Amino acid sequence: MNSEYELKNKDEDIYILAFETSCDETAAAVSKNGLEILSNTVSSQVDLHKKFGGVVPEIASRKHLEFLLPVIDESLEKAQLSFSDIDAVAATYGPGLVGGLLVGLTAAKTVSLFLNIPLIGVNHIAGHIYANFIENPAIEKPLICLTISGGHTDLLYFEDLKDYKILGRTRDDAAGEAFDKIARFMNLGYPGGPAIEKAAMNGNPEAANFPRAISDNESFDFSFSGLKTAVMNYINNKKQKNEEINKADIAASFQEAVVDSLKIKLMQAVEKYDIKSVVLSGGVAANKRLRTAVKKEIEKYGLDFYYPPLQFCTDNAAMIAAVAYYQYLNRDFSDLSLSADPSLKL
Repeated sequence: MNSEYELKNKDEDIYILAFETSCDETAAAVSKNGLEILSNTVSSQVDLHKKFGGVVPEIASRKHLEFLLPVIDESLEKAQLSFSDIDAVAATYGPGLVGGLLVGLTAAKTVSLFLNIPLIGVNHIAGHIYANFIENPAIEKPLICLTISGGHTDLLYFEDLKDYKILGRTRDDAAGEAFDKIARFMNLGYPGGPAIEKAAMNGNPEAANFPRAISDNESFDFSFSGLKTAVMNYINNKKQKNEEINKADIAASFQEAVVDSLKIKLMQAVEKYDIKSVVLSGGVAANKRLRTAVKKEIEKYGLDFYYPPLQFCTDNAAMIAAVAYYQYLNRDFSDLSLSADPSLKL
């Protein structure tokens, strides 16, 4: 950290330029005072990776190299700002695909060095959590947050935004990872979450009785590998018997099992802790069936329930800028030796 930075305090307008390149979205955003998003530009590689049935890391990192500079230029233009207006630059440094992380982090280091402004390394999972506060800054705490994405399924208790503890994690596959693997196995397309949800709309969620992925009654941890295997075995048995495979019914039954598993552990935590709010975050939080099921349970307890709008559920840089603002106020800066950490945890 350069001790000669000209730093602002919270009474002044603070502009942060943020990058997100942890997977297959090349994103840049500019925020004013953390939660006022002046621009949020995303270049998606989904169509590129569809033909492979999933993200190819080497291709993803090469496309980040190609797209990041135009995305940054577009974000600054939308925000009607120039580099000279920026007070700090932030980038996701983990978790994620190491090649992609290096692209965004190297770009942020370059901007930091060139402009002599603070570099802020941001945890991708923290970004998903803070995405809830972009449009709902007054969420009451203490709260419980269920963060669900392709690589993570975490249950957390927050006394406030700086004081949290992890209640539970997945012991194997993340919920989003299970969606992707089953969608690929059923040839439903990529990304798996939306593909399963679309197929499930025309299916019967009670057609197949798949196991609920609950590790044990004492723990808040999740487990989805057994459920994934059960679905694959169900389909293989149907094939061996030359029986009809109703993809809609299987998708609906699988989705319901995932939703139930998430909901049961979440509600266990709600019953144990004295909280005021429950929030969902991460890409799987975009699932309408999950939102509906959780909302129905939360309303019984009279608690507030939040989830981000779709644009902030999927990977984006606005959520990284939101986290970075609070790190800026706490002078939680990184130096140029910061390394990408593909296995970073909260």
